[in-house]
Amino acid sequence: MVPTNFRIRRATLDDLGQLTALWRSMTFAPDELARRITEFQVAVTENGVVAGALGLQIQERQGLLHHEAFTDFALADHLRPMLWDRMRAIATNQGLLQFWTREQAPFWSHNGMVRPNEEALAHLPAGWRDASGPWLTIKLRDDPDAILKADQQLLLFMQMERQKTARTLRRAKALKALALFLASALVLFALGAAFYVFWKHQHPPQ
Repeated sequence: MVPTNFRIRRATLDDLGQLTALWRSMTFAPDELARRITEFQVAVTENGVVAGALGLQIQERQGLLHHEAFTDFALADHLRPMLWDRMRAIATNQGLLQFWTREQAPFWSHNGMVRPNEEALAHLPAGWRDASGPWLTIKLRDDPDAILKADQQLLLFMQMERQKTARTLRRAKALKALALFLASALVLFALGAAFYVFWKHQHPPQ
């Protein structure tokens, strides 16, 4: 029977001994991960026994889920949802835009993570691009900076269109004034010609 009295919290230096043993059992590099212990969330029993751990590295408002580990993988199906809920809460607090992982357990794809296309990979922070293995990702929310930039571009486009429309109207008004002037000149010329013909008709040469 799977116990239910687990608590999820941030790892501390007091957990280092248990985590080092756990990482060794997973053939991870414990010395490297020990320097990054604050990245890890741990699932602990009421007696303080670490049963599972999952790391979260943050760069450029992106989150990398890494080095998932369990003392007993029979607990994984029970602990993963708890760790996942914790990571999503951190993402909300930190304003993260996207999660990435190279973990390949079916749980992650069942919870919305997908293989990224080229457009999505363009958002992968440069520091993670040398990592080997297939990626999974999930978009958490739209980038408000990108939305603001798009709004600014739309506003600029609208301003340019208004200026273009104003220039077109000014040219149209100028052409209309020119056409009116030419029409008036033509009418005056026609009237003058008619008057001249009439006058010549009334005053024939002697």
